[in-house]
Amino acid sequence: MAALDPRAVIEEFLDSHDLDFEKKDSNTFLVSLPGEKKLQTHCALVVGDHSLSINAFVIRKPDENEGGVHAWCMQKNASMYGIAFAINELGDLYLVGRLPLPAVTDREIDRLLGAVLQYSDSSFNPLLELGFANAIRREWAWRVSRGESLANLKAFEHLV
Repeated sequence: MAALDPRAVIEEFLDSHDLDFEKKDSNTFLVSLPGEKKLQTHCALVVGDHSLSINAFVIRKPDENEGGVHAWCMQKNASMYGIAFAINELGDLYLVGRLPLPAVTDREIDRLLGAVLQYSDSSFNPLLELGFANAIRREWAWRVSRGESLANLKAFEHLV
């Protein structure tokens, strides 16, 4: 029995789950996953010669406490399924993973995208606190001084 084309499996999965995506080329699917704390996680599913890779942006390079942010991510990596935190050449944080092409099934795509969404969303606020606490405090003070809404900063009220 011939294996299904992984591209077709991915596209059918994304369509059937009403996920917002576009095809960059025949091997690359750009997917937007809706979250709660991190409102959207953008990720790329790239079909290679032997494996499917997934790369999802989490946060830009921390402004401060970079070592603390990286240590937190490394500790988290030990308990994660199918993906891990990584940094790019600019220091931005991503979730990355790889799956052999014969393992590309609806079930595994669901697990990988679910893991990306869960880890990205649940890690977002702790990573912001660790790497951007001073920027959050400045933003809070600026909004208070102008009478602006603090609604999307309420999770960080304890930092002020």
